[in-house]
Amino acid sequence: MGLGANLGDRADTLARALELLAQQPQIEIVGVSSFRETEPVGYLDQPRFLNAAAEIETPLKPQELLAALLEVERQLGRTREGPRYGPRTVDLDLLLIEGVTIDEPGLSLPHPRLHERSFALEPLVELDPSIVVPGRGTVEQLLSGLETHATRIAP
Repeated sequence: MGLGANLGDRADTLARALELLAQQPQIEIVGVSSFRETEPVGYLDQPRFLNAAAEIETPLKPQELLAALLEVERQLGRTREGPRYGPRTVDLDLLLIEGVTIDEPGLSLPHPRLHERSFALEPLVELDPSIVVPGRGTVEQLLSGLETHATRIAP
């Protein structure tokens, strides 16, 4: 799972998102990357982001896990107003699930732009460089082909 925020107390918001997810009985957070400050992508006229990744174990179906992520976003004040890729209090993305490929309305796994986003790949490499993005290669291989501009910040 990818985490991001660029409004308010970004580090506190990401920590709170992880706490809210960990409180759910069917979600176990087994690893969290360090937080890193990154430049916005897509819509550039906004504050820098704080990004991280978390590894989750759960028996939930992908659609159920996505619903849980969206509920945590809602609890933390996320709205869908404003420009696409614009500023947000929190952004929780289901990036990939081992051995699962999905392409349906509202959910694509792996995340369709994961392979081109260093802000998502860097924390995944930190968690496990051998994570495979189906049809693309390992996260380490994908990141080696991208230019990065993140500043690592301790969680």
